[in-house]
Amino acid sequence: MSAPSLIKFAAKRPWLIKLLTPVANWYANAAGYRQMGLLADDLISEENETVLKALSRLPPDVTYDRIYRIRRATQLSLQHKILPKSEWVKPEEDVPYLAPLIAQIEAEEAEKAALDTLAPIRKH
Repeated sequence: MSAPSLIKFAAKRPWLIKLLTPVANWYANAAGYRQMGLLADDLISEENETVLKALSRLPPDVTYDRIYRIRRATQLSLQHKILPKSEWVKPEEDVPYLAPLIAQIEAEEAEKAALDTLAPIRKH
């Protein structure tokens, strides 16, 4: 199951988007993952079966990049360092690559569950 999101609620209210966008940008910068070279989807925990399926569907080059970013961030964390500012992930580069796959897998599982629980209609 993916993390709860208010995007659908906020998308219907443009004033709320204007209000929350600076707060969201501030929070993403304060979290520090971009300073370590990570993308937001790199922070998704791999302890979920759905996430593991999504990771297995990633192309090999995207998987390699993800592993590289995580290992580099781990090394930086152990050294108590951050990347030079020129190597920080910019907000426009931080696009979701795993979340769409997770949503797709959850939709497939919901559809499968709905189809598995169908009861046949018998006509007499």
